[in-house]
Amino acid sequence: MKPDSLLFDMDGTLWDAVDTYALAWNEGLNAKGIDKKINRQTFYSIMGAERKEALAYLLPEMQEEERENIYEAVIKAQDELLPSKGGSLYKGVREGIKALSKNYPLFIVSNCSKDAIRQFLHWSELSGYITDEIAHGINSMPKHYNIRLLINKYQLQAPCYVGDTEGDQLQSKIAGVPFVFVSYGFGSTKTFDLSFDSFEGLTHYFCQ
Repeated sequence: MKPDSLLFDMDGTLWDAVDTYALAWNEGLNAKGIDKKINRQTFYSIMGAERKEALAYLLPEMQEEERENIYEAVIKAQDELLPSKGGSLYKGVREGIKALSKNYPLFIVSNCSKDAIRQFLHWSELSGYITDEIAHGINSMPKHYNIRLLINKYQLQAPCYVGDTEGDQLQSKIAGVPFVFVSYGFGSTKTFDLSFDSFEGLTHYFCQ
């Protein structure tokens, strides 16, 4: 595979911030007077999901309007927590992104909240190595749509998408781009064009 650009998922591909997300959720629920706790294990079932799907899973007993009201409180808490608490970069990501950026324009497309990618980039000090990014929270559109937005904006000819879930694979297929699977993340899939069990392995392959 000889791409001209690399588009990355964020959660489960570049870092693990589940503990911070869970803390934000619990602070948001508490702010709304709701006696419910979200733990790390719960998040494994929704990582990579779009907002409405995630809210329906986490708050099945509520109507959509109430879920969205709670989500506002959660994101307020997350926007306060994520820039300082951050998460854990997967091994080799910081060095790998810097090395890959010398050979490719790099992008991030994630189903996260509006500001989460920028908060990740600020926390990880990788802003200068990423050409552009787009989050689901910006336009509430599916990941395949946002992948195509960046492809069209930058006239990319041979991009590929790097992610860690079956959902990422399906969205890549709809977008019409090859899918690179990283098996160390939150999900699994048997369908991919390339697979790596470490970010270092991915970096080595694409920097050859």
